[in-house]
Amino acid sequence: MTSTIASFRSSFEERLFTQSADSFNDLCIELFQFQYQNNSTYRAYCDLIHAPIKEIKVYKDIPFLPISAFKSHELKSGSFNAEAIFSSSGTSGNQTSRHFVENLVVYEKSFRLGFEYFYDTPEEYCVLGLLPSYLEREGSSLIYMVNSMIEHSKHPQSGFFLHNQQELYNLLRELAKTQTKVLLIGVSFALLDFAESYKIPFNNNLIVMETGGMKGRRKELIREELHEVLSTSFGVKSVHSEYGMTELLSQAYSKGNGIFETPPWMKVLIRQQDDPFELVPKGQSGAIDLIDLANISSCGFIRTDDLGRVLNKSSFEVLGRLDVSDIRGCNLMVN
Repeated sequence: MTSTIASFRSSFEERLFTQSADSFNDLCIELFQFQYQNNSTYRAYCDLIHAPIKEIKVYKDIPFLPISAFKSHELKSGSFNAEAIFSSSGTSGNQTSRHFVENLVVYEKSFRLGFEYFYDTPEEYCVLGLLPSYLEREGSSLIYMVNSMIEHSKHPQSGFFLHNQQELYNLLRELAKTQTKVLLIGVSFALLDFAESYKIPFNNNLIVMETGGMKGRRKELIREELHEVLSTSFGVKSVHSEYGMTELLSQAYSKGNGIFETPPWMKVLIRQQDDPFELVPKGQSGAIDLIDLANISSCGFIRTDDLGRVLNKSSFEVLGRLDVSDIRGCNLMVN
């Protein structure tokens, strides 16, 4: 790594999580220019679409790299030995995404400060992870995050649960007696399986947080159906959600009704479904573009395959997935 690249990363990391709303655009432009110069895959994509690099002054004009590039390319801004390589589950049988993480400290700061931005610190909770599909494989960024939260929890019974549902039920019942603050974070199919087998005693301090996806284990449900079943079984007013992915080092959270909020270093934009280079007005649905400024060493500007709608500056809804076969311009990086 050259001293110039190292200096930029160090300086950017120092400002990343302490930025003001007024500095967000400047940080985006800084990161864009850095990644265009030092990420060969991103630079090739920008050149293929003839992006006016020197004229880009506003984050909305920055080119967003199709998320499929994480499957076909080694996305690195600069040269480094990755401290971790996170990978997607690949449940469809297709090639998995890989995220080369140069500095795990940045990821740890991002998910810790992001969680604290919307909730208390993990130390305040008994953190329970019901993530069987993730625990059964290697390379999950979600497992890394939840494991860190468990380690930082001061509650001695924080931990993961794989197939031992009875043990989890007994623990939740015990914690309900003292109204202990509990964060139960789980993949949707595992939470549903558990909800169908047990009716949990009421705990006013219980947060049930789903991470989405049936992973091919169950029939997909729309969000309203899923949350209705879970809220009834767990006795909670609303079901929380986490929106994250292998390709991101930051997460958005929903405290109910599927309305997600982003931390200050993350932003969602919505583009036309049939034109990846045209944004839609606020309130209209379309495909999700994501800015994650914590992705310093990979790519911070990602064109996803999710459908959504922006509600205000920091909140959005996820409405489903889109048929990428109909999108112009998203297959330029396949070869």
